[in-house]
Amino acid sequence: MNIVNEMSVSFPSKSCNESLARSIVAAFVMNLDPTVNELSDIKTAVSEAVTNCIVHGYRKSGGTIYIKGRITDNNKLTIRIRDKGCGIDDVEKAMEPLFTTAPEEERAGLGFAVMQSFCDKVRVKSEPGKGTTVTLEKTFGAENDR
Repeated sequence: MNIVNEMSVSFPSKSCNESLARSIVAAFVMNLDPTVNELSDIKTAVSEAVTNCIVHGYRKSGGTIYIKGRITDNNKLTIRIRDKGCGIDDVEKAMEPLFTTAPEEERAGLGFAVMQSFCDKVRVKSEPGKGTTVTLEKTFGAENDR
């Protein structure tokens, strides 16, 4: 598979930039001619990943969020969302539905579950004290094959 397009962006970990991330990724995938559902799915997954960076990765300290995107010739989108925050001690536990590190903020703990429901594949790599990378993969046009 050959790379058709790539993008890279970074921005401060402020909640107002969550919509910026959604818009950037939506614009990036438009040449794939996504369905309304496909576009909504990837925007929601990106929103959840960016929110996790802001709320859990940097907590209240702030930092930078990095997004890299790649589209290959088989209509596969790969989005990597990374922070250099506190990291996750137990990724497997963090990916369990209803688990949250911010219960005082009334977080539902469904971020990873939402990402998994809207993407073909979700990978999480994290190192305590160094940050977390969430990789989202989705092939566009696949829902038409169902």
